[in-house]
Amino acid sequence: MLQIESLSLTFHGHDLIVDSELELNYGRRYGLLGLNGCGKSTLLTAIGCRELPIPQHMDIYHLTREIEASDMSALQAVVSCDEERVKLEKEAEILAAQDDGGGDALDRVYERLEAIDASTSEKRAAEILFGLGFNKKMQAKKTRDFSGGWRMRIALARALFMNPTILLLDEPTNHLDLEACVWLEDTLKKFDRILVVISHSQDFLNGVCTNIIHMQNRKLKLYTGNYDQYVQTRRELEENQMKQYRWEQEQIASMKEYIARFGHGSAKLARQAQSKEKTLAKMERGGLTEKVARDKILVFRFTNVGKLPPPVLQFVEVTFGYTPDNLLYKKLDLGVDLDSRIALVGPNGAGKSTLLKLMTGELAPLDGMVRRHNHLRIAQFHQHLAERLDLDMSALQYMMKEYPGNEEERMRAAVGKFGLSGKAQVMPMRNLSDGQRSRVIFAWLAYRQPQLLLLDEPTNHLDIETIDSLAEALNEWDGGLVLVSHDFRLINQVAREIWVCEKQAVTRWEGDIMDFKEHLRSKAALSD
Repeated sequence: MLQIESLSLTFHGHDLIVDSELELNYGRRYGLLGLNGCGKSTLLTAIGCRELPIPQHMDIYHLTREIEASDMSALQAVVSCDEERVKLEKEAEILAAQDDGGGDALDRVYERLEAIDASTSEKRAAEILFGLGFNKKMQAKKTRDFSGGWRMRIALARALFMNPTILLLDEPTNHLDLEACVWLEDTLKKFDRILVVISHSQDFLNGVCTNIIHMQNRKLKLYTGNYDQYVQTRRELEENQMKQYRWEQEQIASMKEYIARFGHGSAKLARQAQSKEKTLAKMERGGLTEKVARDKILVFRFTNVGKLPPPVLQFVEVTFGYTPDNLLYKKLDLGVDLDSRIALVGPNGAGKSTLLKLMTGELAPLDGMVRRHNHLRIAQFHQHLAERLDLDMSALQYMMKEYPGNEEERMRAAVGKFGLSGKAQVMPMRNLSDGQRSRVIFAWLAYRQPQLLLLDEPTNHLDIETIDSLAEALNEWDGGLVLVSHDFRLINQVAREIWVCEKQAVTRWEGDIMDFKEHLRSKAALSD
């Protein structure tokens, strides 16, 4: 067990946590929650760098970046991190070469090697990589031949393989598809040491966590149970707190009124007034109940666009591959209208993002045709938009540059619709959090008033509350939506149909996304 009392944490002169306590117990899996920018990642880093008093015998692994690009294969990259094993094997070699054959010392080394299961380490590493979507061929591929997202998966595999005493994961599902998310959830729920995870996926937190740590008002508050249980407990605690707060305020108001009316009256009434004054002072000394601090929830708003007669977007016998001998899609026939609410699912590499690019016209089919309504405006959100932002500019300057000829007030309102106000609109975007930058991109997309939104992993870097606001805004909006996401809950909130991309085809899944999750589970032979 790890207990840190009177914990304070500052970042660039800002207090993130003041005089709070943190308790981490063996065998527990903690979800760390809090609004964007409250300092969750900074807290993980402080634990990972041992800026907090953590006993040396507790080894910590904090997953912060993708594996370095080198000539090592994915499998080697995972196994090579096993420094202790490599060191022990060398030690055993030296001891065995001694005249006495190593004696007790060698026995101890072999015992330790057995404990960390050295002979099966390659098999274990291969199983972890397979769960994260690497087939045999990919496991043998050099790490420098993988994209950043896949190298992040290798780093995640390494973290799981090391099986440290304290494992710290910050948004581990960000680079995963639904299959890998299901596998990771099932793997982590069996993790029997100390896990602290930051995740914006409620579904994932429900599957993995035994406790929730909530960061709010510079304090850490511990809840027992998974995400849903935390929501319920917090609601009950806050209701009781508000009841107590209102009762106290009523008492105070009536005492103050009595004192004001009778404090200078007859001796008897003045005495009663004095005693009420004492009661009041005693209440204040004992500490009054604070009013519940509501989280500032940000509302998203998309402008309604009216109707276009269908078909708005039609694929007629579309065939596509990046090379003619390696086709991703064969003779696709499908249609998207303004009342479509579609989630695309399927393994990584099946072509979900490619399908979106065929819809926008960024890619052209090898055969067949994509028909778009003449007046159709499409906007697409994807991860790489953030890379195009000029971080020296403010959000406001960026919008003025992208949409010239508009007065400043109008651009302020456009950014304000996505929860960026005041200072955040005018400071350089490099000082904004990733979540705030995502909002700038949403404001930029929404200003084009698209009738069809294509969202490719829109939830990365958004917190849970913001994802709920996004879902609400999408449900209130009248345009068409095609979504690619690894967030089961968002899909559940907004999608009316599920399309599965695999085996060069797109087929409609009969059932909802939770049925699909169970299907993935049984396909991977994972059971509770």
